[in-house]
Amino acid sequence: MTALGAVSQRAWVEQIMGLPISIHLRGDRLTDEAVEHRIEAVLAELRHVNALLSPYRDGSDLSAWERGALPLADADPMLAQVIALCDEARRRTDGWFDPRGLPDPRTGEPRYDPSGLVKGWAVERAARHLTGLDTYGWCVNAGGDVLVHAPADQPAWRIGIEHPDDPARIMRVVESRSGAVATSGSAHRGAHIIDPRTRQPATATRAVTVIGPALLWADVYATAAAAQGSAAFSWLEDLDGYDALMVTRPGLLRVTAGWPAP
Repeated sequence: MTALGAVSQRAWVEQIMGLPISIHLRGDRLTDEAVEHRIEAVLAELRHVNALLSPYRDGSDLSAWERGALPLADADPMLAQVIALCDEARRRTDGWFDPRGLPDPRTGEPRYDPSGLVKGWAVERAARHLTGLDTYGWCVNAGGDVLVHAPADQPAWRIGIEHPDDPARIMRVVESRSGAVATSGSAHRGAHIIDPRTRQPATATRAVTVIGPALLWADVYATAAAAQGSAAFSWLEDLDGYDALMVTRPGLLRVTAGWPAP
């Protein structure tokens, strides 16, 4: 992402959820205490979500609930909210997004893992702490899934979409003043997306990027399409308010009708 013109910019980066979280802020007085307070609130919110919902932590509410040590009614209310959202995501995607029976990231044993939804949901939730910075532009990047806002007197954010075969190569650039960009694929984490029909790694696409108003649903739709493969393209075409770019296994690049022209 690059700013145009003479707008001052500052960035904060922290490793949370096992990936780099960066917050980019544009505007004046970037070192003010009020600004620092809001940035810390965003990062604290993401740390809190990770502590409660990480499948990598035995002490998280998610892990304790799954092994039967913590009733859902006694867990942090965020867990019930995420489970309900995962149920909705499964309905919206005709079952292609499904957190049930996924391989445990440590043991490989089947478990409930809502990580494919939690990241986008958590970033949107945490970014609410930035909404009071009315005159500032901001961008939150969670391992390549991006949420942005640019006020009228600042340029749009430019988000580069990596080529799945060469992360140093940018396939397309999306300009956005408000909204989300989410990508699912194997470039950085290998074949980690699971086909819910076969419970095997999904390999029918190399990458799917979805753009739209909400990072939660952009991330869910990208994951579901990557799980289904090329057959998901017609479904992506029909998504209300969202558009997509898909790189198929043979390397064909396809974009939905509403995808921004290069």
